[in-house]
Amino acid sequence: MPEFKRVAFIGLGQMGLPMATHLHQRGFQVVGFDLSQEAKSAFRSLGGLIADSVPQALGGSDCIVTMLPNGKIVQAALVTDGAYKSAPHGAVLLEMSSSAPTETRELKGLLGDHIRVVDAPVSGGVKRAVSGTLTVMAGGEAADVEQAEPLLLAMASKVFRCGPVGAGHAMKAINNYVSGAGVIAASEGVQLGLAFGLEAETVVDVLNASSGRNNATEVKMKQFILNGTFASGFALGLMAKDIRIAATLSAALGLQQDNLKLTADLWDDASKSIGGAADHTRLYEYLTKHGDGEH
Repeated sequence: MPEFKRVAFIGLGQMGLPMATHLHQRGFQVVGFDLSQEAKSAFRSLGGLIADSVPQALGGSDCIVTMLPNGKIVQAALVTDGAYKSAPHGAVLLEMSSSAPTETRELKGLLGDHIRVVDAPVSGGVKRAVSGTLTVMAGGEAADVEQAEPLLLAMASKVFRCGPVGAGHAMKAINNYVSGAGVIAASEGVQLGLAFGLEAETVVDVLNASSGRNNATEVKMKQFILNGTFASGFALGLMAKDIRIAATLSAALGLQQDNLKLTADLWDDASKSIGGAADHTRLYEYLTKHGDGEH
């Protein structure tokens, strides 16, 4: 299939801006839109084109990328006032936000045969968005994913084909549940070691050389938590939202997954207690207070 001629990139935030920039630098014609004037100015300063509205961005774009906070916002941006009709018939939507798989399938129905939908959420955070080494989890028709893959690989190092529409977003929620559970386990493990009299760095070093190693012990504990910077670039509220998506999906499928439910409840409580805008690594502080009996 031919390469896309023009890409509308909706959402130029912490993740979207570097992703759109990679596409621009790889030779794609990219026109960006964001509600933030600052974000639009940043993309313009990097050489990207800017639209004044979603319909203007979609006009003439045979590929649309959405990188927004959730599926409801994506639906509002594309469906409200029929904005999606501004795109050429048969354009491909790469829905790269962290959305609920049920919302993605609903969106596909609303877009009808005018827009082909591929859900393509990512893992890797801001650091890997900047380096262009994200992991993409794609769901959609095989031919649509195949056409989109070269564009996705301009922003990522790996694309996993997960299944039909919605499968990518389901996989993203599962991934963030496992990741979020790992943050809890690593944090509580360090706190347990400290209470016994061990050095936090020793606990992390041993975990990383042993079977307790996970993403949190390897790239979060020393880098963002123990040094007190709490600057991983991924919000606590977004992690809570993604884990809740996994818990809701689990319940809808009739599964009894108590650990998933407890993990979702804990992250939700932390988000309410600390604030959803806080870096997700501040969960460590929440767990410290919670473990001391503070609520």
